[in-house]
Amino acid sequence: MKPHSDSAVHFDTLAVHGGMAGVRESGSHVPTIDLSTTNPLSDVLTGGDSYENLATGGDLAPGASAVYQRLWQPGVARFEESLAVLEGTDGAVAFATGMAALAACLLATAAAGKPHVVAVRPLYGGTDHVLATGLLGTTVSWVDAAGIAAAITPTTGLVVIETPANPTLELVDIAAVSRAAGDVPVLVDNTFASPVLQQPALHGATLVLHSATKYLGGHGDVMGGVVATTTEWVVRLRQVRALTGGLLNPFAGYLLHRGLRTLPVRVRAQQDTARQLAELLDGHPALNRVHYPSLPGQDPQGLLGRQLHGPGSLIAIELAGGYDAAARFTEACRLITHAVSLGGVDSLVQHPASLTHRPVEASAKPNAAVVRLSIGLEHVDDLAADILQALAAAQEPDEPLDEELVRAAEPFAQQQHA
Repeated sequence: MKPHSDSAVHFDTLAVHGGMAGVRESGSHVPTIDLSTTNPLSDVLTGGDSYENLATGGDLAPGASAVYQRLWQPGVARFEESLAVLEGTDGAVAFATGMAALAACLLATAAAGKPHVVAVRPLYGGTDHVLATGLLGTTVSWVDAAGIAAAITPTTGLVVIETPANPTLELVDIAAVSRAAGDVPVLVDNTFASPVLQQPALHGATLVLHSATKYLGGHGDVMGGVVATTTEWVVRLRQVRALTGGLLNPFAGYLLHRGLRTLPVRVRAQQDTARQLAELLDGHPALNRVHYPSLPGQDPQGLLGRQLHGPGSLIAIELAGGYDAAARFTEACRLITHAVSLGGVDSLVQHPASLTHRPVEASAKPNAAVVRLSIGLEHVDDLAADILQALAAAQEPDEPLDEELVRAAEPFAQQQHA
């Protein structure tokens, strides 16, 4: 099935039918789950050839054996095929987690003699941490987007960006970064946008990374990572996966493939609610700022509509009362769950500086007054009421109650006692 950018079939249809080739022909309506860890070999020669092909990054050849689950798995391959179609890439390689997917990219570039990485902050805290430590044999130069070209050296193997960025949702022009990087591959973490809202490969990125745990799975019950990329990089990443064992298990592959089939509906519904909440909160007296790409002044490069199809369903709010107010707000949420992660059907709240970005060096750590909200599929009125009552509760305990905040929180209080 052709990538959606070249297809007459709509994105939503591709999401439903991607990776489904041969399912109906097998007599089933949905893919079956194959849990086999090993597979029969027809003869010694064919078995050896199959093993060598898969262990060096090749795809399953017609008539060949899959040999061993670490090398190739049919349900995982379906998920990979579907994601590649949605991202408009040649292929994709899935891993046990998003960090395993990133690690494979770093190992592949270091093994090729290109251990230097140019990275633009902010990034997910785990990405920042692994780059800063050099744990996987890479070195890093931290720059802003305008400094990418000057930072590239003969040993630069990757340029790493995240857009919208975690946690404050800054936008980066992928096409401009790709031009600045020249022949150096650009890796874009597309977790926050998902392919519904952004396809980085269409703007020059070579590697498109997802923590599939988030929007792709969408229900908070499966972990995974995936990189959509070129044929050359697919081979390189498959080899890393085969040799290091960072594979996605069959049931996770099944759940992630299933998640893609409802991805467009979920992402757009969550985004619609988030947009209403961001507009409601913008200018709220308890907040210094609401970070959300479609609010006035937050897309100076005009990337919405040109690169990003919508602002997404994550909101970051900066409490006027600083860290203490941010902590009180987070703990006061009742409907919204205080937990890490994002992109699920239920709304989550977390304090990035204390959690996901705790390992980040002080100069790059998010403002301690910032709280991140991942908006789910609850009704917008219920979420608004919970956020407003939490903002009222976030006031200093010895401060006189702000009557405006109290009035705003009343509808939620009434619901709680109904």
